[in-house]
Amino acid sequence: MTERKPASRFTADSNRALLNELPFEDRRDFDEAGRGFIAPLPEGPVLKPNGDFVFDPARLDFVEGREEAPGTVNPSLWRQARLIAKGGLFKVCERIYQVRGYDISNLTVIEGDSGVIVVDPLISAETARAALDLYFEHRPERRVVAVIHSHSHIDHYGGVRGVIDEADVTAGRVRVIAPEGFVEAAVSENVMAGNAMTRRSMYQFGPLLAPDDRGTVGTGLGTGISLGTVTLINPTDEIAEDGQRMTLDGLTFEFMPTPDTEAPAEMHWYIKELKALTAAENCVHTMHNTYPIRGAQVRDPQAWSMYLNETIERWGGEAEVMYGMHHWPSWGRERIVEMLGKGRDAYRYINDQTLRLANHGQTPNEIAAEIRLPESLARHWAIRDYYGTISHNVKATYTRYLGWYDGNPANLDALPPVEVADKYVEYMGGADSVTEKARGCFERGEYRWVAEVMKHVVFADPSNRDARELAADAMEQLAYQAESSTWRNAYLTGAQELRFGTPALPIASESASPDTIPALTLSMLFNYLAVRLDGPRAAGREITLNLVFDGTDQIAWLRLENGALSHTVDRSAADPDATITLDRRTLDRIVSGGLDLDEAISSGAVRGDPDTSALTGLFGLLDTFSPWFPVIEP
Repeated sequence: MTERKPASRFTADSNRALLNELPFEDRRDFDEAGRGFIAPLPEGPVLKPNGDFVFDPARLDFVEGREEAPGTVNPSLWRQARLIAKGGLFKVCERIYQVRGYDISNLTVIEGDSGVIVVDPLISAETARAALDLYFEHRPERRVVAVIHSHSHIDHYGGVRGVIDEADVTAGRVRVIAPEGFVEAAVSENVMAGNAMTRRSMYQFGPLLAPDDRGTVGTGLGTGISLGTVTLINPTDEIAEDGQRMTLDGLTFEFMPTPDTEAPAEMHWYIKELKALTAAENCVHTMHNTYPIRGAQVRDPQAWSMYLNETIERWGGEAEVMYGMHHWPSWGRERIVEMLGKGRDAYRYINDQTLRLANHGQTPNEIAAEIRLPESLARHWAIRDYYGTISHNVKATYTRYLGWYDGNPANLDALPPVEVADKYVEYMGGADSVTEKARGCFERGEYRWVAEVMKHVVFADPSNRDARELAADAMEQLAYQAESSTWRNAYLTGAQELRFGTPALPIASESASPDTIPALTLSMLFNYLAVRLDGPRAAGREITLNLVFDGTDQIAWLRLENGALSHTVDRSAADPDATITLDRRTLDRIVSGGLDLDEAISSGAVRGDPDTSALTGLFGLLDTFSPWFPVIEP
């Protein structure tokens, strides 16, 4: 087995240099991260009822008491890891408590007059339940009267069934409150490209890396991601109007929708009686992503900045505490305005300076290499590159406005990676010659170039062990230098897979979540089937189906033609190949893989007139996805 390597002298020098650039003497974050501590997280991992692993809250315990960063970790990132490792139950202010460190996000509990309001119940039902149980160990156990989802990312709703029962929601005993467009944003992000995102999340979050000073040191937002049961309950109330007010169990909430910021559907709110503000995930203790490297739609840094500015204008002179959906709170009006203002200006700077340089004709890589935040922003800990980075946010902003094409016709129809690799290796004198030259570059500390050139050798011949090892060594050193946890995790995961191969573990993509498929509208569900259609195999087929849903007056038709699957809801086709009758739950189970189509037909749950052969023909043309496709090799 290839051993993980120590830091090179170039990496050690690079990391030491940062100690003189940043204000490590500023201890406010450490004071705030420990303020209000009540109880530690219980010992031992969180498990499913069947014993399967979900989450280890002690994942970052190795950083405890180690103020000086090891040579294999960027000292700024090490500082962040020490802060996010401070987990447990905390009091934020009167009637607001947080459990931090039981997942990548925080579970916040707000005490109403008769019950509690739970905010953002983590990724998994198991971790959310464990977090709420910890709260109830130290506070009076009262019923949950409402759940609030601040936005549409999975770490803010996935554990909802761990804290409430849907029967109570249906009966009107519990309200579920979310920003307008929440369900559509949540399910579309996790379904249409869900398999690719699941695979790429392995790189971004590093769940398969060892937690130690040569492995993952967290995610920048939290210690790691849980791997439990992802759930979803549709909201009872959506917040659509700016300034909308709602009284929840005796407390007055004033909401500000902030669409197209950190999430497509997101919101800030203020609790008047408590003088408590949250800017959701738009203001946390890191530079955030305007584009996450797992893949997602590019976010709008200009809108992000403007909503932070409006938050200052509306509540900055009144709020006494600001609590986030990650990290630790900020107290005092001056500190709150500092946090909001620095974030506002950083996202504005990224947006405007990217466009300024683009209008000078510079390309994304050139702009990313040039833009640096002003010192007044660069020395503010809460916008350092622990999660998002200036570099990939700049490239995302360019893409948002101008797309992937940089204007150079040579890049208009570039060759695919394997063909490029073959040509590069041939032109450079063959694999042995390229590798020998790259070793010299490695010895000079030119790790970015080594990773670039060895990428081509690996794609030309993935069995070349020397190339794989050298590429892995370069990525490892880049990881040790990275201030961004997501870059570190990505580099180390790439190095691990170069050394040991692509894993194949029994995990499912979030697109298969039992709560996700039923949450899709019928049109969204048909669009998902269209994404799964194998176009080349379907190109010569024509199929028209009418669908009739038992127990409802809903109908639809599907049309396969020219390798594309179209649909119309609430209409029937005039001359279908078959009319298929079934209920929506049956269709959901078939699409999510919980029910075999042939079994559904045999049981009578799916019926066809004149028969079901056209349906089985269509489903036989649907592709299936593995979350373990190769990334660092062809």
